[in-house]
Amino acid sequence: MKWSWPIARIAGIDVKIHATFLLIVVLGAMQWSGFGLTGMVFGALLMLALFLCVTLHEFGHGLVAQRFGIPVREIVLLPIGGVAALARNPSKPLHELLIAAAGPAVNVVLAVVLSLMLGLHAAWHELSPEHLLKAFGAGPSLVIALIWLLNANIFLVLFNLIPAFPMDGGRILRGLLGFVTDWGRATRIAAVTGQVIAVGMFLFAIFGGQVMLGIIAAFIFLAAGSTYAEEQARSVLSTWRVGDAYNKHALTLTEHDRVSRVVDYLLTSYQPDFAVLRGRELVGVVRRDKALEALRTLPVDTTVDRLMLRDVPRIPAEPPLDTVTERMREAECRVAAVYHGSHFAGLVSADDLAEAHLVLTFVGREANRSALAGSTRGEQLPLSPGRAGRSEEMLSGTR
Repeated sequence: MKWSWPIARIAGIDVKIHATFLLIVVLGAMQWSGFGLTGMVFGALLMLALFLCVTLHEFGHGLVAQRFGIPVREIVLLPIGGVAALARNPSKPLHELLIAAAGPAVNVVLAVVLSLMLGLHAAWHELSPEHLLKAFGAGPSLVIALIWLLNANIFLVLFNLIPAFPMDGGRILRGLLGFVTDWGRATRIAAVTGQVIAVGMFLFAIFGGQVMLGIIAAFIFLAAGSTYAEEQARSVLSTWRVGDAYNKHALTLTEHDRVSRVVDYLLTSYQPDFAVLRGRELVGVVRRDKALEALRTLPVDTTVDRLMLRDVPRIPAEPPLDTVTERMREAECRVAAVYHGSHFAGLVSADDLAEAHLVLTFVGREANRSALAGSTRGEQLPLSPGRAGRSEEMLSGTR
């Protein structure tokens, strides 16, 4: 995520803070400013302790995801909470259910630990429940910190279990629905439910003057729509092979070609990426943005081996197209090399996937429209073209 900086790496997961994170620390300090400098320091530390709980919550998601073979790129701390960025979304209901439930489960454990600490402190100092309640309205103290963090963890559990996709509760809902219906329908129901709840939260925030709640509601609404669109794309792409979408007539380079040749290709073709070959072996990929950056920063017309990307995901031609999206996300790369066995065949990029999704969506709509028209005439029409042969002809024709 842009404007975020790493502060730790634990269990192979980068922990980062966003530039706006400091706002919540300042807000915590200002809430206790009535007790002077000591109160402000206490408020800032209290907010940092809260976000330690949030970080542990996100690690709950991340470690369970890793257990199921899903890489976790990073955990980013924002003023509205934390985000664990998985390399790909779970595709099995049980995995979705357990990954989503792991975060709130961590907060339940933290709430139990804080309750025990509070009880031990009260017993040690012979404090009754009435004394604890009176202490809650007093100034900064250990009792206040324990009570505040206990309440915060209880709130995190309850708030995250709201079935507003893509929050934890919404993902739990999708996981449960996945046991009784297909994954696409489960995602659609969970996403629509999340957006309806988000609208309600936003209206409540407007009339209640809750700015932060309004921001969270807007985030939920947009994220739910985005996740559903992503699942739709995955569903469409999963019906076609990788070998149907890569550019079979692509221009290629050698290690000794210069940036000026890349520029010529950019001006005379629609390719964004160019394979660099040594004979028939792929040694790297030159992307358009790297070539343009080289024109701006390098004083001479250098050879492409100085700017090519050497490590790109390698994808067999036979699997469905949605596997390319997952591999690109895992590798944080927008291009992949397609192989027939051990032989390099070509490149497929994020642009190719977007084009394939557009064409396949159109083909699906036209097929359904034709099927509907045919049914009114008593005709039997296919709902989709064959996967092999026909698909290659259609998608290759879009180049």
